[in-house]
This record gives sequence, structure tokens and C-alpha cells, in this order.
Amino acid sequence: MWIITGGAGFIGSALLWKLNEEGFSDIMVVDREEFPEKKKNLRKRRFADYLEADDFKEKLLGGKFSKIEGIVHMGACSSTTETNEAYLTRNNYEYTKALAQWALSKKVPFLYASSAATYGDGAFGYSTDDTTTQKLKPLNLYGNSKQQFDLWALREGVLKNLVGIKFFNIFGPNEYHKGDMRSVVAKAYEQIKKDGKIGLFKSYNPQYRDGEQRRDFLYVKDAVDVVYQFMNENSYGGLYNLGAGEARSWNDLAKAEFSALGIAPRIEYIEMPEMIRAKYQYHTQADMGWMKQKKFAPFRTLEASVKDYVQNYLSKEDPYL
Repeated sequence: MWIITGGAGFIGSALLWKLNEEGFSDIMVVDREEFPEKKKNLRKRRFADYLEADDFKEKLLGGKFSKIEGIVHMGACSSTTETNEAYLTRNNYEYTKALAQWALSKKVPFLYASSAATYGDGAFGYSTDDTTTQKLKPLNLYGNSKQQFDLWALREGVLKNLVGIKFFNIFGPNEYHKGDMRSVVAKAYEQIKKDGKIGLFKSYNPQYRDGEQRRDFLYVKDAVDVVYQFMNENSYGGLYNLGAGEARSWNDLAKAEFSALGIAPRIEYIEMPEMIRAKYQYHTQADMGWMKQKKFAPFRTLEASVKDYVQNYLSKEDPYL
């Protein structure tokens, strides 16, 4: 049996969809009951059992499970605006460390979600090598909590026995419960339907025109394809970036959405909240050189990804995977 923590969340439930598509259902889903709306992500999915996160941890460390094939740890507080540092440390660092130590002691595969937020403003580049990892300065507490675990695994010399995945800007079906942390694609769809336009943040960096701030966007279906391959091969170990490997502008994203809807673009540039201006990332791009040595199917283009999301999910009465 495989364990997916955060299995009712965005990427976790999309991974469950992928596993079901591949014919697997002997899976334990672990998540937190404090966000019951996530249960909608599981309505169509097949899995063996569901446990609340703290119950799972207690039973796991208490030796209650005997046949675990591996753990994919996607569970975390993913809010980049969370200000409770103690909560993030407990939930994103200490919980992850406890599961990793168990997996290492049992020689069970352990894959975990790190984040592109660890790269901060990108001053040290986007490499996952050990030297760069030790220099990184995240811009928010969420990124720092993810960085804490990466550094712990590096210090302990166990990173080579784990798979840490630095997800960049992932978007797609099943993110609906995330509120303000949903992708711009999801939020813009509602705005276009209501007002016929998309609002993008103005730039406060003279190197970037309004809407030309750039991100590495990747469709969740492509992301879980990669995670699935990690689960099925034992040749991986260390930190891996997971993005498209290409930075695209918010303007590109907005135009792709209007195109998917078959209407002319109408973009309005709005003020960025002051609380995030000093910590805003103007450019992210995953260094995906590692994939050249592996056999992966090509990722979808941004335009094809947005089209699939808009036309086959967001515009449907039931938008779930």
C-alpha cells in the first residue's frame, strides 16, 4: 500500500487520479479534517482507506502498519501569506521530518513536496545542487518552512535517499478549495465570467513592464506524471525541480485563457497589495536539466494546458478530476 499525505488536496488528489488511471487503488489517503471542502476532490477516486493526519502519524510511529510500499508526502500548509511561524514549523517541517525518519529507518521510499518558494528572489539561481541549496533565502515563512526540511536532510546526509520535489507554479483541476491560493487561471475564469476582464498586478520593478512578471507554469497533469515515474523507479534520490523549464509572463497566461474562451483579451493592471510588494517574485524558471537524462513525455504547452483546464473542467458543472 502506498500512502499519500495531503491526498485530498490539490496535487495529492491529482496524483490519486493518475494512480487510478493506471489501475492502482491500494492507497491510503491522509489529510486534515479542518478543511472538509477538500473531500470533494475524492468523490470520484478509488482508495483503500482514509486517515486524519495526526492519527496517521501516531499509528505509523506506533508500528501499526506493516505493509507500506512508500510514502508520497504532499501534506503541508501551502499558504504563502501564512504568518504563524510556529504552525508552519510544526506542520511543514517537524511532521515531514518524523515521517522521513520512519521511512529511512524502514528503507521505504519517501517522496516529499518542497517548493520553488525556497528560491526566494532567485538571486542564487534555480539549481538544486547542495551549494545553492545552502545559500537560499526564501521571501516568506512558507518557503522558509520548506527550506528547513531540505537543509535538515542535507545536513543529515539522507537527501540522497529521499526524493524532494520543488514544485513551481502548478495549476489545474482540484485546486478549488485553496481560496486566494488558487491559480490565476482559476480566479481569472470567474472574473472573466463576471466582468469580462482579467486583473493582473502592476509591476513595481523597472525591469518588468506591467503583466510581464514571469513564472514557470506547469499543468498538474504533467506534474503528477513525473511524480508517478518517481514512484515507479528506484534510481532517483535528491532534490528535483518540477516546472515547465520555461518562464512565461502573466500576460501570456491571461491571453491563453481568453483564447480558450474564444473572446478578445481584456486585461486591467491593478495595484499589488503593499504587504506582498517587498516579497514578490518577478521571475522564476525551473532548471530542468535533470530531465534530459530521463525518459519523460514532453510537457503540454501553457496554451494547451490552459485550454484543457478551462474547457474541460472550469466550464463544466462538475469540474473535478
